[in-house]
Amino acid sequence: MPRVSIPAELDKLKSRIQALRAKTIDNGCTEDEALSAAAKVAELLDRHDLSLTDVEIREEHCERLAYETWRRKRIPLDSCVGAVADFCDCRVWREKNPTGEFRYVFFGLRSDVTVAHYLIELIDRAVRGELGRYKASREYLRFRHNERHMANASFALGMVSSIATKLTAMKAVRDGVNRGSGRDLVVIKAAIVEDELARLDLKLRTVRSAPRMVSRTAFEAGSAAGSSLAVNPGIAGRTS
Repeated sequence: MPRVSIPAELDKLKSRIQALRAKTIDNGCTEDEALSAAAKVAELLDRHDLSLTDVEIREEHCERLAYETWRRKRIPLDSCVGAVADFCDCRVWREKNPTGEFRYVFFGLRSDVTVAHYLIELIDRAVRGELGRYKASREYLRFRHNERHMANASFALGMVSSIATKLTAMKAVRDGVNRGSGRDLVVIKAAIVEDELARLDLKLRTVRSAPRMVSRTAFEAGSAAGSSLAVNPGIAGRTS
């Protein structure tokens, strides 16, 4: 039987992601369904990668794919974007778009940046949905009016931090399963990404974030919301 081409496999993966996106984002599903979709898309990505030989993976080219925040300042999602990039075996940096607003730029193999963009959009929408529900709670209404901006940010930060922790755990399980197949795809893909990133000659630098004022109560509520939405890491580890 002739081998299916890499572009055809990638198109199939993108079609599956678009179908999940239509269910989880466009049609307004529950956040629990959204996080379950994140596990599903990880499974699809692993199947795609394991269907390729090492030579075929090395022949793929890296791409950039940006996710616009439409904000001019730091947002809680910053605390999760690195975990998303690691989850998808790609690199990420933050830059300003032509109008001065920040965006996250994912850089890696085409399939990986496609999944990373989907996941960060998924998480962004999930946080917005849960924050809307939190604002209607009695706990939130106890905050004075001038405290609510900090409460909003604290809730979102707690939620994205919780999700980032869960993504890290899911990634560890996936990597263990894939190594059990006799191939360490992480090492192969990391070498490709670092090599192509070096050719871009970008002047990337790590910026230390300033301390945040956080409401412990709101942060813990956000963390609980994130934990309740997280799926079992073992789900993402199945590739059969």
